[in-house]
Amino acid sequence: MRGKYVIAGIGQTAFGGLPGRSTVSLNVEAVRNAIADAGIEKDIVDAVMVKYPTSRFEGMYSQKVAEALGLMPGINCVLDQAGASNASLIGYAAMAIEHGQCDVAVVCFADNPKTGSRAAYARSRDANAMFGFFGTPAAYAMLARRHMGQYGTTHAQLGAIAVACRRHGAQNPKAQLRKALTVDEYLAQPMMVAPFRRDDCCLVSDGGAAVVVMSAERARQLKVRAPVAILGFGQGHTAWDVTQRPDLTTTMATVSAATAFKMAGLGPKNIDVAQIYDCFTITALMTLEDYGFCKKGDGGHYVEGGRIEIGGELPMNTAGGLLSETGMPGLQMVLEGVRQIRGEAVTQVPHAKTCIVSNQGGIMHTHSTLILAQP
Repeated sequence: MRGKYVIAGIGQTAFGGLPGRSTVSLNVEAVRNAIADAGIEKDIVDAVMVKYPTSRFEGMYSQKVAEALGLMPGINCVLDQAGASNASLIGYAAMAIEHGQCDVAVVCFADNPKTGSRAAYARSRDANAMFGFFGTPAAYAMLARRHMGQYGTTHAQLGAIAVACRRHGAQNPKAQLRKALTVDEYLAQPMMVAPFRRDDCCLVSDGGAAVVVMSAERARQLKVRAPVAILGFGQGHTAWDVTQRPDLTTTMATVSAATAFKMAGLGPKNIDVAQIYDCFTITALMTLEDYGFCKKGDGGHYVEGGRIEIGGELPMNTAGGLLSETGMPGLQMVLEGVRQIRGEAVTQVPHAKTCIVSNQGGIMHTHSTLILAQP
């Protein structure tokens, strides 16, 4: 299947606070924009594949989105891998087309936690809440503490990830947070959930995003303007919650990335630009290690010195990531990967021919990887 399927169109809404907008309306806007970007007629879409809204789970949600789009697709589905869902749905769309189950699929996601409910992110993780293990930041903070204790990772090294994402986001006119950050400014912030400062943590955002998936052959028939090839995809998941894991510093991103790299026939050295899930700075650092861009434990050193900034060895999160563009879980990173391969990004990496995208969910429970390239 390597290169046989493409992302034919991308679309999004504004990101940030969007009062009065339902998640269905945001999905419809993003899908409409993705279909227009692909230059196709809506009625040829015969699959609607959706990540559920994190802030408010709804039954029959994909059907609601399809109805609002005016479609009666052969395939409707909602996937629950939390933040890994979007990349995984793109892989499932390609497999469904491969087996003749559909022809043209839209994958979309929208949520409105900034102006709606944030309760999903604030809930207790387990019975240990009574001891302070409460909410999403605390669980990721435990991973960061272990990495710092085991490998000597420093606060400044975590800050280097925040600085890179904020530098790129500051140049993105569509980013929710367009304010650059220095390491000194980062280190001057008080602890929020130790070892995290405020800028170790992603934004809370309303918004929607969508992509159109079809075969490369179908894209040629339809004269799609700028399709981007899907070279590889993979998944890796753990069933263990944080307090039960024997190893807090290695994740199933290792399996996800290895699967995608094998399918693509590539390795880390062949990647020109990366969109790495950064709900917290430690997430991106551990993913870079698990993807093989550096050895386990060397992530802190790897991100120093501008290596992950534009002009560096591996420009990362070139639209700002979850730390600056939008806190939406994942699909926006696919959109930026497509823009980079097309050569249409605001913070364009010169001669970018390959891009890896990571999506991650839960407390690094789930992981999904995409590798995109020029067709």
